[in-house]
Amino acid sequence: MFYGTAVWDPWLIVGQIICLQCSYYLTLGVFMMVFLGLRVPRLSLVYFFDYATLTTSTLTGWCVIASFLFSSLAGAVYMIFLVERARKCLDFSATLYIIHLFFCIMYGGWPSSMAWWVVNGTGLAVMALLAEYLCIKREQREIPMDRFHSSKIIIPSSRKYAFYD
Repeated sequence: MFYGTAVWDPWLIVGQIICLQCSYYLTLGVFMMVFLGLRVPRLSLVYFFDYATLTTSTLTGWCVIASFLFSSLAGAVYMIFLVERARKCLDFSATLYIIHLFFCIMYGGWPSSMAWWVVNGTGLAVMALLAEYLCIKREQREIPMDRFHSSKIIIPSSRKYAFYD
């Protein structure tokens, strides 16, 4: 991708948001299965969207918190491939967590737990800052010039060149 003049493409942005959101929830589900698989008899959407499950008073709550934080780390890695630009990482991270807040409100009401706000605020900060750092590192890599230039010079044998003084 060439980073010249920016063209505003709303369908691309919507597609990136949908891919990032789906990747985030898929990763969150995997981490929930890893951390909560043996602790709870049945994994449900309660652990994804109900603010009451994010608690520091139980071991299950700590497992849910760890799942959310590890998913934010994975989301930063996804942004390297989906967003590709450091200056857009904060926007996409905030959009992901605003959509998550909306889903939480629809599922269980306004999050009144301080732990929910701390975990999601920390997840937003970790995702945005790590994604920006990783995208900056990727943008600063050297471009290998050997793949653009051929090492052999091909001169057609059917033409004869004359040099004049």
